Amino acid sequence: MKRFSHILSILSFLLLVSLPAIASEEKSQPIDQSQQSVALLAPPLIAPYADNQTASRAIDRNISLFANRIKERFALYLSRSGKYIDVMQNILRNKEVPEDIVFLSLIESGFNPNAYSIANAAGPWQFIASTAKRYGLEINWWKDERRDPIKSTEAAADYLKDLYGMFGSWNLAMAAYNAGEGKIMRAMKKSNADDYWDLLGTKHIRAETQEYVPRFIAASMIAANPREFGFEEIDYSAPLSYDEVELEYPIDLAAAAECAGTTVEEIKKLNPELRRWCTPPDADVYVIKVPEGTGEAFVERLSTMSEEERFTIDRYTVKKGDTFKRISARKGIPVPVILSLNSMGKIMPLKQGSTIYLPPKDLYSLDQADRALIKKASYRKAKRSVVSSGKKKGAATAGKSTKSRKARKA
Repeated sequence: MKRFSHILSILSFLLLVSLPAIASEEKSQPIDQSQQSVALLAPPLIAPYADNQTASRAIDRNISLFANRIKERFALYLSRSGKYIDVMQNILRNKEVPEDIVFLSLIESGFNPNAYSIANAAGPWQFIASTAKRYGLEINWWKDERRDPIKSTEAAADYLKDLYGMFGSWNLAMAAYNAGEGKIMRAMKKSNADDYWDLLGTKHIRAETQEYVPRFIAASMIAANPREFGFEEIDYSAPLSYDEVELEYPIDLAAAAECAGTTVEEIKKLNPELRRWCTPPDADVYVIKVPEGTGEAFVERLSTMSEEERFTIDRYTVKKGDTFKRISARKGIPVPVILSLNSMGKIMPLKQGSTIYLPPKDLYSLDQADRALIKKASYRKAKRSVVSSGKKKGAATAGKSTKSRKARKA
């Protein structure tokens, strides 16, 4: 009965998102509760796209993609969903967003908090940095809250709800989530469309956006009843569970693991937003997640640790001619990070022989975002070099040309 109810919930939502967008003068208003009730009860629930050949073909194509071409990978995504789906759906319900929009995370990242795209989008909801910051997610050298499954879901729900307010349609809201609201607005204006399906087949949205909603619907249908689509035995991960502990000082993840009686890897899995060897030193209070049932023992064990045991830091003796910028370039550590570790609000002259704190070289390592930034900087440097070389060559050629003209004139 529980599975049947869940399937009905999925299908009801699919019917809801398939309805045409409401009239333009009503687009900024949520659907009336009475209208929504009628929509959910309207038949046929099992075939909401039967009369829309464009939609049906697109959905069937993506069902084939998931159930045939990438079946093994999609089965992994489904198994991983067991860890996050309950907590994410609860957040969506509380934010008054249809709970089955949770399956956007299925097609965005396969419910992987550590997913990182070539477009520098990160986390289970694949936020780019600018949108993430707009919706309250912190991104700095120490942490990336796009990777926090709780905070990123709250941000995604807020963003999707805003998009629904703009377009009056969950289909268009999801398309805008993929392409950006500006692109969808322009596409609708150019094509005189007021429905997502009318945009398919036009040149006004990218192929990726044309596949996005059909892909979401296909993934949702399979997730609701995997056996029907050939996924026989999905080994779902256990639901996410943990205790939370407030920290008023930074600690190493190794120290956290010791206090919780677990591994560093498990601490990282519970706190995927953490990018370094420790909790953020610049946070007045940081809430760390530890395995369920270990919170009290964690606090008790941590209280017996000295500062040196719980937090590792390197000490660097300032040499003649050292500046923060030179140390930053030599050590590969951003200046703001060095300042925060040394409780400095701004760059100040360094005194030879004094000691400053730096991240421990044996514990500090590059993550995906670091590597992406280095690659981007390298590309820009190479591009500048090519441009500069071209300008010099052009200037030299111009000079020779002038001399030749003068010689001919003489």
